[in-house]
Amino acid sequence: MHADIQTYNSTQSPEDEVICSNLATIIDIGLPQAESKIWHGHPVWFLEGNPIVGYSKQKPGIRLMFWSGADFDEAELNVRGAKFKDASKFYNSETELNEEEIARWLVKSEAIQWDYKNIVKRKGVLERLK
Repeated sequence: MHADIQTYNSTQSPEDEVICSNLATIIDIGLPQAESKIWHGHPVWFLEGNPIVGYSKQKPGIRLMFWSGADFDEAELNVRGAKFKDASKFYNSETELNEEEIARWLVKSEAIQWDYKNIVKRKGVLERLK
């Protein structure tokens, strides 16, 4: 796990730290080729410079977000972004984490990608990469 991500996780409440650390481990295992770093204040994993998945602390809990998750056809990713192709799930307890489910989403995150890397260059227009 990237040192900055460990630092981010350690600044959370004890219960949220466990959720964040588990998510980081699951993501690192599911996307071993991804680059991870703190981006816009929270942990994000990238494939070839394109943001794929990340998590952050929000009022409803720890939000696991997939940038292209709206196209995964997964009912559990039920918090959809209004403008882009992201989809999320919130966690408030370690017991809510389903590793098999998250692993399935990680496989889909590689297969289904929208080009967020070049969204500014395209003036907010997303193009499908995969």
